[in-house]
Amino acid sequence: MSLSNITYVIFDVYGTVVDWRSCVIAEARALGERKGIEGVDWEAFTDAWKDGYRPAMDEVNAGKRAWTTNDVLQRQRLEEIAGEFGLQGLSEADKDGLNRAWHRLAPWPDAIPGLLRIKAETPIGTFSNGSFHLLANMARHSGLPWDFILSADNFRAYKPAPEIYLGAIELLGGEAERILLVAAHNYDLMNARKHGMKTAYICRQTMFGPNQDRDLEAEDDWDIVTDSIEGAADALCG
Repeated sequence: MSLSNITYVIFDVYGTVVDWRSCVIAEARALGERKGIEGVDWEAFTDAWKDGYRPAMDEVNAGKRAWTTNDVLQRQRLEEIAGEFGLQGLSEADKDGLNRAWHRLAPWPDAIPGLLRIKAETPIGTFSNGSFHLLANMARHSGLPWDFILSADNFRAYKPAPEIYLGAIELLGGEAERILLVAAHNYDLMNARKHGMKTAYICRQTMFGPNQDRDLEAEDDWDIVTDSIEGAADALCG
């Protein structure tokens, strides 16, 4: 596949570009050490925190919750599980600071080199359920070289709602076939293709941890299938 007919390359962020799980585990463990909290399974805590993410977004898309950003959804989920993991002693400031861990996620080792190669040929940007505020902070913190940010906030809907795909296509010139979505999630690519976008699958077999049971391989004939963003750059840029 060549970039010659592609005008924008957009990227899912969580899991595709950044290693959210390792970063959140590390920040939660560090907070526990500072506060003298012992006996917490920080891996299980992080997984439980993330497990509430999709159901909450689905409730927003279904109109069961008023629109709110994922920062708020993540903070509410943290409140729900704090007691279960023995974190009742955390102050509101502690919990607010931990919630900001999602703003400080670090990229996979292949991410920035691959992004820079693609960026040299065509504009790149996010296409994420993360809030605009979160994505901007993450880019600043981790040196992610986006030309633009598209987030759920732009469209007040979360993937896989059609509004976010159609809205991105409209903002990026209206020619879906000239937009390439890069993602480690088959569902995301399926919906992008449904709306006419080109697709690139990045296989991240550990993004959900050692017991990952989904997105272990490409589930369709995506335009590009690889195991890194540098691999996507190889396919696009030669």
